Amino acid sequence: MRVVGTSKLHKFWKRRRDAKQQLEAWYAEAKDAIWENPRDVKDRYPKASIIGNDRVVFDICGGSYRLIVHVKYKFGTVVICFVGTHAEYDRINAEEIRCARR
Repeated sequence: MRVVGTSKLHKFWKRRRDAKQQLEAWYAEAKDAIWENPRDVKDRYPKASIIGNDRVVFDICGGSYRLIVHVKYKFGTVVICFVGTHAEYDRINAEEIRCARR
């Protein structure tokens, strides 16, 4: 998959160093993955939440942090929408938050 918006990951792990290793591991797996549908994501990440608008929510660091991505299955692209604490996640609408383009 082509992963777009990785600067959000870098900015977050500068703030929350404990998330760096897991976010780097997620990125390495995502860029090598072939996700053609939500089932492909769930097969690799059973705890991921598939939500509306082709969004997927991943728990990072045991659920302390959340990563929201928009998967464009047809184009083989994952766009990072949000990475934040669980409390920050609770204050947003995961289906409507604007996703990164860089």
